[in-house]
Amino acid sequence: MISIFTLLLAFAAIGFPSLMLCLCYPFSHKAALFWSNFITNRSARIFFAILKKYRKFNFLAGPKDNLPEQFVVIANHQSLLDIVVFLKYFYPERLVRFVAKDALGKVPMVGKMLRSQGHCMIPRKGGAGIAMRSIEDFGKRMLVTKQNPVIFPEGTRSRDGSLGPFYSAGFRRLEETVRLPVVLCALDGGWKLSRLGDILKNLHRGAYRVKILKVYDAPLNKEDEKKILEEAPLLIQEQLDKWRSLPESSCEV
Repeated sequence: MISIFTLLLAFAAIGFPSLMLCLCYPFSHKAALFWSNFITNRSARIFFAILKKYRKFNFLAGPKDNLPEQFVVIANHQSLLDIVVFLKYFYPERLVRFVAKDALGKVPMVGKMLRSQGHCMIPRKGGAGIAMRSIEDFGKRMLVTKQNPVIFPEGTRSRDGSLGPFYSAGFRRLEETVRLPVVLCALDGGWKLSRLGDILKNLHRGAYRVKILKVYDAPLNKEDEKKILEEAPLLIQEQLDKWRSLPESSCEV
């Protein structure tokens, strides 16, 4: 019963701003952007605070010291909540924007939030050429707005928390466009919250962890990009193994 109560309370924290976003989106980009930012910057903090208080579910984040002025984030991917987690993690020092599939546009509230904030929505139809042009245009926009692009090289969410293969095409096109340092992050916990049944089962004393593992200099060529993509999953898997060996109640990052 307490799990259902916690869920209702947590989702109430984002319910009203989500409704306002949906109402404003067709008529005012400025108002839609306001409510999108409200959800990611304020409602997200309330959401995780409620989970911590009532179910001892923690948001655990590593330090963010000595970050470059602008950078590309690459990370593993487990849940739609990863987007909220990274927005929360880097805010307010940095604003991040994501490379995402346009299928997310069909998810209530999520699609409107992503579009109003200027994330990259890659079309499912049109082939690789269209996708690469979308990423290139997105990268150019990030350089102008001084925001930081995030890309998940796995290309899709992991339903069971296992680490999938890293694909190079999207990351390489993005780096060829922006030539920025690369911040490698690991996260864990999202796969346990990907479905409603999982949420009810895994909320108690769980944790959503995120940590910066390494900062690479801007890759200058394909060989540099290849080295990053080869090392990145090894470092992420090492961190996942460490986290999963910890006691359930541990707050270690």
